[in-house]
Amino acid sequence: MVQLNTLAPTFKAQAYYDNDFKEVSLEDYKGKFVVLFFYPADFTFVCPTELEDLQDKYADLKKSGVEVLSVSTDTHFVHKAWQDHSPRISKIEYPMVADPDHAISKAYEVLRAEGGVADRATFIIDPEGLIKSIEITDEPIGRNATELVRKVNALIFARENPGQACPAKWEPGKDTLKPGLDLVGKL
Repeated sequence: MVQLNTLAPTFKAQAYYDNDFKEVSLEDYKGKFVVLFFYPADFTFVCPTELEDLQDKYADLKKSGVEVLSVSTDTHFVHKAWQDHSPRISKIEYPMVADPDHAISKAYEVLRAEGGVADRATFIIDPEGLIKSIEITDEPIGRNATELVRKVNALIFARENPGQACPAKWEPGKDTLKPGLDLVGKL
């Protein structure tokens, strides 16, 4: 079962990025934070807005040492065709992973059995391969990459500063909390 603080299921799959088809493996990113960004399908409506929004934040994530892998149940050929034809998707620089046999979507428990597509799901995986964040959103609701970047930055901060916690709306440079008896009932 996929849960917080458990090892992320590993996979190898074909992807389209850098104008080429390449095999990617989650193991290739060991030692880095990874955002695994599942979306239902190429050539749809909400998905390109999400993927473009994520691309707009990709440089910020890379600067923090984070890699992004988007995943749908489409093939790598369809990913290429989508990049060739969509102004939004043509901007994408991160790997678009193909999951036509549904193995990755099943392993992460986000496959919609009735439609053969993945849910809108985001997993943040730490450098040791542990799942640190899970978000699953209903079909008509797009995700916000700005909030995703905030969450990743908070996870990186918490990892680098054991014993500190990031309160709601925390941003880098803002005050954190040191959980302890002295804070009980005072917040």
